[in-house]
This record gives sequence, structure tokens and C-alpha cells, in this order.
Amino acid sequence: MGSCRICASPLTQTFVDLGCSPLANSYLRETELEQMEPHYPLHAYVCAQCLLVQIREFQSPERIFRDYLYFSSVSTTWLDHARSYAENMIERLDLSQRSLVLEIASNDGYLLRWFQERGVPVLGVEPAINVAQAAQAIGIPTRSEFFDAAYAQQLRSEGLQADLIVANNVVAHVPDLLDFLAGIKIVLKAHGVATFEFPHVLNLVLENQFDTIYHEHVSYFSLLSLEWALKLCGLTAFDVEFLATHGGSLRVFVRHIEDDSKSDGDGVSQTRQKEVNARLHELSGYSGFESRVADVKCVLLSFLISCRQSGKRVSAYGAPAKGNTLLNYCGIGPELVPYTVDQSSHKVGLFLPGTHIPIYEPKRLLEERPDYVLILPWNLRREVADQMSGIREWGGQFVTPIPSLEVF
Repeated sequence: MGSCRICASPLTQTFVDLGCSPLANSYLRETELEQMEPHYPLHAYVCAQCLLVQIREFQSPERIFRDYLYFSSVSTTWLDHARSYAENMIERLDLSQRSLVLEIASNDGYLLRWFQERGVPVLGVEPAINVAQAAQAIGIPTRSEFFDAAYAQQLRSEGLQADLIVANNVVAHVPDLLDFLAGIKIVLKAHGVATFEFPHVLNLVLENQFDTIYHEHVSYFSLLSLEWALKLCGLTAFDVEFLATHGGSLRVFVRHIEDDSKSDGDGVSQTRQKEVNARLHELSGYSGFESRVADVKCVLLSFLISCRQSGKRVSAYGAPAKGNTLLNYCGIGPELVPYTVDQSSHKVGLFLPGTHIPIYEPKRLLEERPDYVLILPWNLRREVADQMSGIREWGGQFVTPIPSLEVF
């Protein structure tokens, strides 16, 4: 059960229990298929006090992130998102060669490259050694470290403080959230800005996005719960933007509480009101989710079983972490989905954790011509449908399972 990572209240209220699953990014080599595979509880709670949705930490960040197979540059949608963000922030904050942009969990340099091309100095902090090396190979200054208050103090002792701190899809991964935010406080200049992007728990609730719950993601934020944590660390949100990424995300603009040079944007009050309208300011707003998740499971299984019984062939596209939550929770293995394909050369030739579904190159779909292609990264459905438009030649159709089953 444990206690809340923001307010330390006992966690007694279940949000959804997805059973036990392996780590979502623990892809397997063929030689590992007959070895014991650790599974851990995937049980999300909602704190009755600050209303943070969260799971317990079962594996350390060092175990999960030191060798990582997610490379942001694989997705053209995400690259476009990063370029647009950089252009907007350079203009909005008047960033120049005298500025410093620090990105936490900077991955393969997919975002910092756009600042660097405009002459703005950058520094990435990326714990995955293999991913950090990819960034360094294209000339992005990157340190392979975990960001926390102690490392922030080290950066500051080197004379490094940032005008802009970028933390995209990382706050959800941090077990010691308050220590992480304390690090932001330390390394952010007095009038600097930090931006956090994370999937909005509002969309998770309304759109049945249970597959975004996995062991790397220990927290699932509303603005209301994040503001609780920020206040404890001397920070505050002054603007919010709604994003389409990852099925619906927030970009929260953060400043020091003492910095009165920035007025609040409309996004803060608008987001709070959306959350209140959905009753996310009270426990009742989180009830009923587990039952809707079970409905998604039953509908998907029924569809796949009927395809097998009628001789229709189903393959999958993508090997994202969210797909592994979906497949393991639903109990879907090679008997229903014989293989998946992925653009990432780092994943091709491996097997999905738990289900042991093999991963091939995308051309496999064009060779085998399945009747249906189950898109596991449903948040990239348009990109995938464009890339694999060739399936229409034989009447193939795409399938997305969330928020409800759709064939198109």
C-alpha cells in the first residue's frame, strides 16, 4: 500500500488494479525467452488527500533507465513537436547565445538540437548511457546522470543555471518527486522558466487510457496535484497549454514563487476548471475507472478471438511501453497476435516482455498482408496509418483499442 509521494498520506483508495506485469521496456532476446521473467504488481492508487494517482516503486530508476530502448527521434510526430516547442520558447523567452537551456531526460538530443541550431547553448542530462551517447554523437552536450537535488547543486557549483529547464515526460517517472522539484528550484535562474509536459490524468480517466500505466510511470498528474507538490518546493505554475501528444498532455510553465515578473496566463484557471468539472478535485471523480477498463479488455479479446475463429489474421504495429501494459493485462499472446512490427532498429529482433510476441521490421506487414493491424501506439494512429497506407491495397484495416475498439 505505502504512502503518497507528495503528501505522505496512506494510500488506501484503488484507482485501477491491472494485475502483475513485467517492466514495460524489458524487451527480451530469443535466448532469454525460457528464463524467469520478473512480474510486479501494477496497482494504481489515488491519494485521498492531494489526489495524486500513483503506483508504488518496485524497481529503481537505475534498473529501468540505464539501458533504454526508447529513442525519441524515431517518431516524426515527436520531432515536429520538439521543433515547434523550441521555436516558440526562443521567441517567448527571448533566448540567445547568452542563455542556457537545460533538458532533463534529454533522450537522444531530439529537442535540444533545435535550440542549438539557433545558436542557443544547451545541456542535456540523460541517465540512459546508450541514449546519451546517441545525443553526444550528433554534437549535443549531454551528461549521463540522474537529475536530483544533489546533482542540481553540482551543476550550480559549476556556475550553471538555466534560463529554461525542459522536463518532457519525466516528472511522471520520478519516485522521489519532491527531491526532483527541489533540484529544479536550485538550478533555475531567478527569472527562469521550467516547463513540464506529462500526460493529463483527465484524459486518462475520460478516455480509458489505462495502458499508459506502467512501472516507469509512477505518478499520473492533474494540475491540481502537481500544484500541491510545486508549492512544497517553492515553485508555482503560471501558465498551462493543452497538447495532443500522448493522448492528451499538459505543458505547465513553472517559475519561482518569489518571481513576480510573470503574470498568470488563462491556462491555469481554465485547466483547474476542467478538472473540477470532471470532479478530479474529489475522490468520486476517480471511481468507476476500473470497471470501464475491464470493458475495454473484454471487447478487445472478443474481437481478436472472433478473428481467429473466422480465419482472419491480425498483426500489430509498434512495440511501445503502453502496448505491453495492454497486452499483458488482456492476456494477449502470439496465439491471437502472432507478431508486431516497429520502426526502431533497437527493438527489431527482440520479443515483447510477458507476451513474447516477436518484433519485426514494418515490411513484414506488406509481405504477409494481414486482415487487421492493431495499432499499439494509438496516440500516433495518424502517423502509422500514413506510413502503412499500403495495407489498403488488399483491403486491410487498422484497429485501435482505446478509448474503445475502432476499426478504420
